[in-house]
Amino acid sequence: MAEGEDMQTFTSIMDALVRISTSMKNMEKELLCPVCQEMYKQPLVLPCTHNVCQACAREVLGQQGYIGHGGDPSSEPTSPASTPSTRSPRLSRRTLPKPDRLDRLLKSGFGTYPGRKRGALHPQVIMFPCPACQGDVELGERGLAGLFRNLTLERVVERYRQSVSVGGAILCQLCKPPPLEATKGCTECRATFCNECFKLFHPWGTQKAQHEPTLPTLSFRPKGLMCPDHKEEVTHYCKTCQRLVCQLCRVRRTHSGHKITPVLSAYQALKDKLTKSLTYILGNQDTVQTQICELEEAVRHTEVSGQQAKEEVSQLVRGLGAVLEEKRASLLQAIEECQQERLARLSAQIQEHRSLLDGSGLVGYAQEVLKETDQPCFVQAAKQLHNRIARATEALQTFRPAASSSFRHCQLDVGREMKLLTELNFLRVPEAPVIDTQRTFAYDQIFLCWRLPPHSPPAWHYTVEFRRTDVPAQPGPTRWQRREEVRGTSALLENPDTGSVYVLRVRGCNKAGYGEYSEDVHLHTPPAPVLHFFLDGRWGASRERLAISKDQRAVRSVPGLPLLLAADRLLTGCHLSVDVVLGDVAVTQGRSYWACAVDPASYLVKVGVGLESKLQESFQGAPDVISPRYDPDSGHDSGAEDATVEASPPFAFLTIGMGKILLGSGASSNAGLTGRDGPAAGCTVPLPPRLGICLDYERGRVSFLDAVSFRGLLECPLDCSGPVCPAFCFIGGGAVQLQEPVGTKPERKVTIGGFAKLD
Repeated sequence: MAEGEDMQTFTSIMDALVRISTSMKNMEKELLCPVCQEMYKQPLVLPCTHNVCQACAREVLGQQGYIGHGGDPSSEPTSPASTPSTRSPRLSRRTLPKPDRLDRLLKSGFGTYPGRKRGALHPQVIMFPCPACQGDVELGERGLAGLFRNLTLERVVERYRQSVSVGGAILCQLCKPPPLEATKGCTECRATFCNECFKLFHPWGTQKAQHEPTLPTLSFRPKGLMCPDHKEEVTHYCKTCQRLVCQLCRVRRTHSGHKITPVLSAYQALKDKLTKSLTYILGNQDTVQTQICELEEAVRHTEVSGQQAKEEVSQLVRGLGAVLEEKRASLLQAIEECQQERLARLSAQIQEHRSLLDGSGLVGYAQEVLKETDQPCFVQAAKQLHNRIARATEALQTFRPAASSSFRHCQLDVGREMKLLTELNFLRVPEAPVIDTQRTFAYDQIFLCWRLPPHSPPAWHYTVEFRRTDVPAQPGPTRWQRREEVRGTSALLENPDTGSVYVLRVRGCNKAGYGEYSEDVHLHTPPAPVLHFFLDGRWGASRERLAISKDQRAVRSVPGLPLLLAADRLLTGCHLSVDVVLGDVAVTQGRSYWACAVDPASYLVKVGVGLESKLQESFQGAPDVISPRYDPDSGHDSGAEDATVEASPPFAFLTIGMGKILLGSGASSNAGLTGRDGPAAGCTVPLPPRLGICLDYERGRVSFLDAVSFRGLLECPLDCSGPVCPAFCFIGGGAVQLQEPVGTKPERKVTIGGFAKLD
């Protein structure tokens, strides 16, 4: 029984050692310098937070042509470890800049040369090419001397070396080959020595004899992290510069106004963050492994898909080649047939002309016919001969080759085809559409409008997805409602839920597939069903001062000369008339909502609701707007001074003038709608692009909202004992436009390149 327990303990110990060894081995790549690919030796922290060996950094700066900026003030040139015999072999491989390059660098301002003063108006800025992030990092004037050593990384490297080489001896750095095992180390000299070399380099009677020997080690570090500028221990951390600073750095002008905290606070904060992140990673190892499996599967799928894509491209190109070869054969056959026809015609013409030569058959035959003396026989034989001779004579007089020798008509114009072949490229999916927020809105329905980026491939159709965000989250993936194959760049979503928030997105599709989704846009729907009505100016409206549009959805007040004359006599107790326009629909139940836009240049406009009977009764006779008893806002024109407090006013209006909204005393009782941060009573707020009115008939309340953001502006009580009508009052010039229902919005067709699309 004991043997089994011992064996189990031994097995667990061996497994732990194997895991530790594997972990340390995997960590080795984190401890390699990106320049020399060896373990870090005196690593420096670059401003980009990457590390590089000090010797490698000097080597890189030397290759870049910087002179006098690779040294480290903390190093000791007289140290035995820096002698040429023990210098790192990497330094011997360094290629020095060419003389002509040095001359150019000196002329351009690099380095120090006669005639150049330190601290000039334009100090030299040293750029270091970071091998890790492949970017140029600014080191400042001091170069490597202004960088911190990464002592933590040095300790990690030392622990790693000790773990992978347990029992390995540390050799003396000063012995001649073969070196002996080191027995002492010197922090001041930064080297390891055997007994003889230690005595040799620390002779009696010198200052070095006072050096205290330590145990041999592979790296020598200062006891604490020192400021490279002032050689004092760092005590604070500048969050603005993200740099450790000492006490002297704190008082420098470069850190004035910066947020500086003690090193202890920065240490604790960073340690907590790193611990939390590491704990999260270690607690999600299964997730990491699952994602690795997914990535490996993606790699395999990528290899297969890439091979298939290569084969498809090769097959298509071969198909193009076959079509071109077939076309080439047909074109060459046509040229060959044309050539044979022309050669035949030219050959016949040559034979005809040869028959006209002296001694030819035709000429000789004609001469023999002319010798005939029998007239009837001559006529019989010479008739046909004369026709032949006449044709030959005419051909001789009007000589022209029977066929052209040029084949210009057989030339090919392949400019368009060459352009197409040059532009032959892979199909690209449409880019993510951009939703036009100025034209997208929700009213009785949701109207969504978008466009593609300028250089995006065209889309054949679009997919619109939408969902409510104010419903309880359901388990599982988020469910979107879709409208597939939407043509054009707009869509109409019917029957949305009132008082809800919808999120919408769009993506395009073409032969290459679906593109990326657009950014999500959130839309608030009206808090109640939309009331559709037209304007009716029969009550209280003067046809001389009010102009209602033909569609009865807009009205403009043009006061003209009567108001100017009244304004001139305003101080003498003049009566100004109020023009009123009512809606042709009265509300008798439920909740209703409508929206309108008021011209910001309007002098005085009141938008609201009221009892139909009271409106007709009050505004058929011209009321005195100068009287302090008249204020239609919130029903103060209904004799409220004589009424009880509990009685609800028959009118509720929102006063608008010169681009501002006046929130009257009625707003003080409506903090529940406007919120704690809402506008205070008796103040003005800017006029939104559209105003919304929400009437709750059963509750006897009317709310005024910003129809764009649906932010509450004012809530008032209202007497709903009878039919209630929308009403608009004008005093002076002004204009109101009712918002059109989305369902009646016409779709405008735009023709581009012969193809019609919906706008």
